[in-house]
Amino acid sequence: MCPVPARSGAAPRQASLADLGRPLSDLTFVVVDLETTGGSPATSEITEIGAVKVRGGQVLGEMSSLVRASTPIPPVVSVLTGITDSMLATAPTLDEVVPTFLEFSRGAVLVAHNAAFDLGFLRAAAQACGYPVPAWEHLDTVLIARRVVTRDEAPNCRLASLATLFGSPTEPNHRALADARATVAVLHGLFERLGNLGVTTLEDVREYSARVSPAQRRKRHLADDLPTGPGVYVFRDGADRPLYVGTSRSVRSRVRTYFTASEPRSRMAQMVALAERVDAIGCAHALEAEVRELRLIAEHKPPFNRRSRHPERAVYLRLTDELFPRLSRVRSVGDGVTYLGPFGSTQAAQEAEIALLAAVPLRQCSARLSPSRPTAACALAELGRCGAPCDGRQGVAEYAEVVGAAREAMSGDPGAVQESLEAHIARLAAEQRYEQAAEVRDRLAGYLRTAARRQRLAALTGIPEMVAAAPTADAGWDLSVIRHGRLVSAATVARGVDPRPWVDAVVATAETVRPAPGPTPCALVEETERIGRWLAAPGVRLVRLEGEWSWPAQGAIRAALRYAT
Repeated sequence: MCPVPARSGAAPRQASLADLGRPLSDLTFVVVDLETTGGSPATSEITEIGAVKVRGGQVLGEMSSLVRASTPIPPVVSVLTGITDSMLATAPTLDEVVPTFLEFSRGAVLVAHNAAFDLGFLRAAAQACGYPVPAWEHLDTVLIARRVVTRDEAPNCRLASLATLFGSPTEPNHRALADARATVAVLHGLFERLGNLGVTTLEDVREYSARVSPAQRRKRHLADDLPTGPGVYVFRDGADRPLYVGTSRSVRSRVRTYFTASEPRSRMAQMVALAERVDAIGCAHALEAEVRELRLIAEHKPPFNRRSRHPERAVYLRLTDELFPRLSRVRSVGDGVTYLGPFGSTQAAQEAEIALLAAVPLRQCSARLSPSRPTAACALAELGRCGAPCDGRQGVAEYAEVVGAAREAMSGDPGAVQESLEAHIARLAAEQRYEQAAEVRDRLAGYLRTAARRQRLAALTGIPEMVAAAPTADAGWDLSVIRHGRLVSAATVARGVDPRPWVDAVVATAETVRPAPGPTPCALVEETERIGRWLAAPGVRLVRLEGEWSWPAQGAIRAALRYAT
């Protein structure tokens, strides 16, 4: 064995096993998964614990237990997991389950998929039961997967996607033990890949996630002359092509992190290797920086940006303009049409279409119908899912009532869709068909989110001009001028300065916009949505408003809150 270099003036010493690291094959891991009543340990409770103990690729034991909760399980959670209040009525309490788990996991390295969630609940549970909170060593399979799994192999790092990639014999199903077993398969698959890279000890795994190449460090000088305030930065290659666009409240500090171990995304290392220059655009405040980022990404479509590159690919669901309207999926919509959207994908639009048709019996055939030329009805008429305007059983006036209900569900009150699908969910849950109920619930939640999105966008884009101010940390004001949902001017007013002349100045120098047809006449959808979130932040004040800013009292925005995740 080679001696380990000692500090200056000290004698060399022999390397120990601790210096070499602890081989993964010699360690005991406890892979754990929890089911809970919600997302926060402060307000939610554990309903199920599942754990699998493994060592050297072999399963040593398993632990699984339901946990009696002190409050009812929310219906949405019950549909997702299949765990009901009646199942927990005779389950052991948290005081009984926690000591069993602490003993089961003693001396082991904990593993979880999204470990921060599970460890947060476990620490809170130990504390609530009067036990010292263990200083668990742990690994997070999500973080490891982000380093070794490419997007070509799996669309994301969710447990279901990784379980499929690594051929897990157990399919994750939102039950604790099944998900823990699936995580074991993912863990072993990740360890196999890490072993091929020479990562064989627990210390190696931790170091691997923080690895920075010398070439990456040598480019730190690219951040030296960048502004220290809020703004947008653009990494460019030797041919001056944009590689990546980002934003930060402190551009120089953020860009420096790309050359250090604090940047965990492996694709960013590839981007930095290609980068030869970093340009920056200083902005008045964070909102302006975020808006400029969205515009630059949409314009240049940098290869290392994953989001916001293709706003033109949005999908809308619209009612056709004909005597017997039907639903149609389109890429754009003009003024004066009834539509729902935008959707991020055709699949999402199709799910919303299924939800709407389950509540409103619009025709689903694509032929152009005329009362003077009846045609044979399809099977949907016999099933009661269409009034058959094709063969004359439903006249123009009767069908117009159906179309009116569809218009209301798409642009006003989605109550008909919500009532229909919630009744379907209840029937499926009563029959213990929880997976199908979860699918219908997700479909309803997606419909309501999109309907709420449409109403927020319509409300904001209909305002000719709005001036708003947000308080800054140093008691100043961030000013924004918004016209038809587009940020057209921005400024920051320092503490103690009268903001009124500044308001006049930012309005006078604001960009002139000419509304185009469509739901977002002057800006990208994401820009208008980002402005909407900024306006809803605590402390933001309306300074001037031309027109009105409102949405339906019984509309989708209120309904969507029930299914917010």
